[in-house]
Amino acid sequence: MKKFKVKKTFKEINEKIREGRAVVVTAEEMIDIVERNGAVEAARKIDVVTTGTFGAMCSSGAFLNFGHTSPKIRASRVWLNDVPAYGGIAAVDCYIGATEVVENDPLNSVYPGEFNYGGGHVIEDLVSGNVVKLRAEGYGTDCYPARKYERNITINDLQNAILFNPRNAYQNYNCAVNLSDRTIYTYMGMLRPQMANAAYSTSGQLSPLFNDPYYRTIGIGTRIFLGGAQGFVAWPGTQHNPDVPRGANGVPKQGAGTIAVVGNLKEMSPEWLAGASVLGYGVSLFVGIGVPIPVLNEEMALFTAVKDDDIYTQVYDYSMDYPKGNPKPLAEVSYKDLRSGTIIINGKKVITAPLSSYYKARLISNILKEWIESGKFILGEPQQILPTV
Repeated sequence: MKKFKVKKTFKEINEKIREGRAVVVTAEEMIDIVERNGAVEAARKIDVVTTGTFGAMCSSGAFLNFGHTSPKIRASRVWLNDVPAYGGIAAVDCYIGATEVVENDPLNSVYPGEFNYGGGHVIEDLVSGNVVKLRAEGYGTDCYPARKYERNITINDLQNAILFNPRNAYQNYNCAVNLSDRTIYTYMGMLRPQMANAAYSTSGQLSPLFNDPYYRTIGIGTRIFLGGAQGFVAWPGTQHNPDVPRGANGVPKQGAGTIAVVGNLKEMSPEWLAGASVLGYGVSLFVGIGVPIPVLNEEMALFTAVKDDDIYTQVYDYSMDYPKGNPKPLAEVSYKDLRSGTIIINGKKVITAPLSSYYKARLISNILKEWIESGKFILGEPQQILPTV
């Protein structure tokens, strides 16, 4: 067991937050603090480091309850603005998935260039206060005799609206290129032929799970910034896989940890939940997430000082290797190089572009910092940490 010179607890830090004495900095600010003072002194000075990410997170959606109708219906099929929602839960509950497209969408015939509307846009419309058309069908029973129901609703008409995203905030992600002779359309965006561009995602040194690579402080019950409101980590995200190659300070070199998150959709904002139409692929949802990392000891101080220079990811060919299911990386590149705008692969200079917004990730980390400093946001101590190596 490691012996630390600095030891703090969640309880001690929360007491300081309530009393207005907690020292809170963003992950960007922590880099300079650790470089100037060292990890031990930084751990003594700093109590919480805030992180942020804002990007397309396809594995997202919302549980909605629209209340009993008169006469009552067992809604086995549900549509919201003609986007199918899953109704196999209970009488008037449904789940709208972010990537579900509107019925008869042009994408069903694979027509690149069309704007697609889907579940992510429905969620954005709801949090924006817009009117959404609800349509439901039932098979008719003695206790639920109605077979059809339609009405226009806003989020205020819903008894419950719960954002529940099974897989968000991927700890690392691929960099995508296209070695073929034709343009391809992917969830990583449009990739031009002959490796003319490269797409990547995550906010690098600001990204939540990069700042706690072994999940020492993140788990079930961790309170987070979610969609502009307070939310929680509900479970390890689907595809959570900590057992991957790692570099300096335990930073994974490929997709590793993920989190499942939950929060009250009625408290959220379209600034931090935005539907997306991805050319030739379909629809998604841009989600804003920020996780506070308590600096419990000098090890956590060191983790939260991670820099883009220290974070590497793998470059894959999305025209051949990735679709086959057994991709082989073409190269390994740092986030410092990715964020510079160009990378070198096999001697060729390739233009890069992110699918996530570093600008909005920075805003999230600063908003979360303000919430904690003002005492509005108390750290949630996890009841069980995420699985780790």
